[in-house]
Amino acid sequence: MSQDLKVGIAGFGTIGRVVAKALDEGMEGLVLSGIVSGNEQKARQAMQQLTKPVALLNANKLASEADVVVDCAPTAAFMDIAEPVLSAGKTLITVSGAAILQHPQVVELARRCHGRIILATGAFLGLDAVRAAALGTIYSVSMVTRKPPTSLVKAKYIVENQIELQGLTQPLQVFKGSAAEGSRLFPSNVNVAAALGLAGVGADKTELEIWADPDKTRNTHTIRVDADSASFEMTIENVPTVENPGTGRITALSVIEALRSLTSPLRVGS
Repeated sequence: MSQDLKVGIAGFGTIGRVVAKALDEGMEGLVLSGIVSGNEQKARQAMQQLTKPVALLNANKLASEADVVVDCAPTAAFMDIAEPVLSAGKTLITVSGAAILQHPQVVELARRCHGRIILATGAFLGLDAVRAAALGTIYSVSMVTRKPPTSLVKAKYIVENQIELQGLTQPLQVFKGSAAEGSRLFPSNVNVAAALGLAGVGADKTELEIWADPDKTRNTHTIRVDADSASFEMTIENVPTVENPGTGRITALSVIEALRSLTSPLRVGS
């Protein structure tokens, strides 16, 4: 009988708690082995919702004890999590495409140490199609993101430039440029654009617009791809979480599915 894969969760906020609950309720071949949190008091309080006791560890200890680590931490903490996990030859699952763009050296680290990085689908529902098209020739890729102002008010670029989003009566374009630049200026808000860049023609060649739109109640992404194999357009409307409007509910579910695919006898999609 094969042994269960031990799963660690780094970051115990909006996404991490949903993933932990799913593991606690039971996922075939997987067991929750530890949690890392930047706020120990809040984490211990939230862990009371779990039926089985789980250790609260530091990043290095989690990397040594877990087979797979799910990164749900803020983008700024990405390297603190990724480096020990990949150096230990373990698997890192993350939705932070922006962090990978900011720290491309993690790919070489994973290769050198026989680790693995899985960028979960997150809010990007067309990832498989873009990856497949990239095996041929992609002529152009663009993305227009429209979010309710509440989803952007805490964004790094918005805060640093003191852009007032409260009380907007019409859509306001807050960024236009490449996905690479957008990921740098909005590290916690445009992981879909970062994933699109990594999957397709590269973040520097992926066009991005970000709008604060008072008419929107959902985080909406419209992606257009023109390639020699197919031309397609998709619009994704993600329901925001109550705890953090900048994060869609489907993001945590995509992480759970990425975990399930590690042990499932059937995997649907590439």
